[in-house]
Amino acid sequence: MKNNKPWYWIPVLNFASGLPYAIIISVSVIMYKNLGISNEDIGIYTSLLYLPWVIKPLWSPFIDLYSTKRKWFLSMQFLISIAFIIVGFTIPMSNFFIISLAFFWMAAFASASNDVASDGFYMIALEKDEQSFFLGIRSTFYRLSMLTGNGLIVIIGGYLEQEYGDKQKAWSYTMIIVGLIMTILTVYNFFATPKTEISQSRETINTASNKSFIVVFASFFKKKQISLVLAFILLFRLGESQLLKMLTPFLIDDITVGGLGLTTQDVGIIYGTFGVLSLTIGGILGGIAISKDGLGKWMLPMILAMHLPIIGFILLAHFHPASIYYIYATVIAEQFGYGFGFAAFMMYLIYVADGESKTSHYALATGFMALGMMLPGMLSGFIQEYLGYGNFFIWVFLATIPGLILSRFLIYPKDFGKKTQEKS
Repeated sequence: MKNNKPWYWIPVLNFASGLPYAIIISVSVIMYKNLGISNEDIGIYTSLLYLPWVIKPLWSPFIDLYSTKRKWFLSMQFLISIAFIIVGFTIPMSNFFIISLAFFWMAAFASASNDVASDGFYMIALEKDEQSFFLGIRSTFYRLSMLTGNGLIVIIGGYLEQEYGDKQKAWSYTMIIVGLIMTILTVYNFFATPKTEISQSRETINTASNKSFIVVFASFFKKKQISLVLAFILLFRLGESQLLKMLTPFLIDDITVGGLGLTTQDVGIIYGTFGVLSLTIGGILGGIAISKDGLGKWMLPMILAMHLPIIGFILLAHFHPASIYYIYATVIAEQFGYGFGFAAFMMYLIYVADGESKTSHYALATGFMALGMMLPGMLSGFIQEYLGYGNFFIWVFLATIPGLILSRFLIYPKDFGKKTQEKS
């Protein structure tokens, strides 16, 4: 496993994991909004795109049992590339919404599988000390991919809208560009990732054969406080799941219907650059805080840091300030708070998964997390249309309260994560 040159492949492999997620979950919302799709349909159908990340624990054993992780993530990345290019060609069609959603679904299943295979390859191709060292590198390049998707790709889409005066043509070209970028990443990973997995793959097959996945699955539901734990995981992001789906429509919608009337390029610059940079800084500081003092000291402050900035969107929706700098400040505060606070939630999921079969249990925990994002997000468009943006953001803020209350009843070692944070 030595001399596999991890600096050459770890950054790009993780970039190739984050970019499809950003396009499928976030950029698709902006694209459909600009192409005239209603908030209700955006909320329902783009939230359903979370489903593959919800149920990925169900097929992750097959990735362990058949072929190698390297072949899996290369084939999945290539499939994602093809799906995005086809989405680009479907946009000029009259029934583009249904057809493009079908290929986004294909890309979503491939992306979830790519995540499982990439995580597995990372643990196989590196020694334990190397895994710890490269955790920060993985996180940094994953976030950079989100910056590229929510920033650069959105800016390109906005520029092409102005250049051609035709939103369908603009987003058609934009999605084809995304597909070509993914193709380049796939080709690079083909040549850069080491082919050192064969013996480890056989070991994985032998281990998986000796232990029933059903037993591993069932053992997760025997954990201490499991009912409370699942309720917390499902409800913690109840407000955020709705905020994320309706935030872009709020920024783009005309002031006459309660929005802020920004251009697509404005959204790309504000949310995809300054926002993601704030998210990255918040995440780094959150990790440092927990590693220094432990989860117990920071759980409540981090949850409050994550949810209180929603008040800023309530104010924006009610007062519609003329200066764009108020919008900058609100997005920066919200994204910083999200990055800082989400570190506590992810550390708690690592605690929940800790013990025997922690990799499978972590996949299950994150699956329930994705379910908690998908279901409320599906209803967010209907709720927003019924309440209007001003009252919708008040509702979103109130929806954060159940998770906050449940967090006070969780039992865990207060110093958990104090010395080191190791990804399961």
